[in-house]
Amino acid sequence: MLFVVGTASRDYIEKHKRLTEFVPDDYDALLKIISNATSVLVTPNTLTETSNLAAYIGEPARSKVFAVLKSLITSTAECYIPSNTVTDRQEFIRLGLTDSLLIEACSEDITLITTDLNLYLAAQSAGSSAINFNQIRDTYLGNVAPH
Repeated sequence: MLFVVGTASRDYIEKHKRLTEFVPDDYDALLKIISNATSVLVTPNTLTETSNLAAYIGEPARSKVFAVLKSLITSTAECYIPSNTVTDRQEFIRLGLTDSLLIEACSEDITLITTDLNLYLAAQSAGSSAINFNQIRDTYLGNVAPH
């Protein structure tokens, strides 16, 4: 969500109703993280959630955000995992379908980036590679000293 809105315009980040906790510096930090990746992986579930949440901004920003989302959808590898493959995961009842699918999709080669502490901890517990983006934010927002 932050990536899509920020790519449309850094100015939209502070205007978007679903990104009130973020600032443009967060978008810059996210870009630094993903610039080291060989690719970005998305799932149909995350794209659907992003599409639903992206609409929470007025025009003309909304059209620009959806143009970026369209570009992301057409240019990014989409990882499809059938929903019934994760219903037996221990995380399913607690975290729901999308988060369980994200944990299933992650591996040593695929790193999850999230601000959701419960998702981050569950991914770590499952042995997946994960980044708690809030920990990164804390270092440059002055909430904690860098390690």
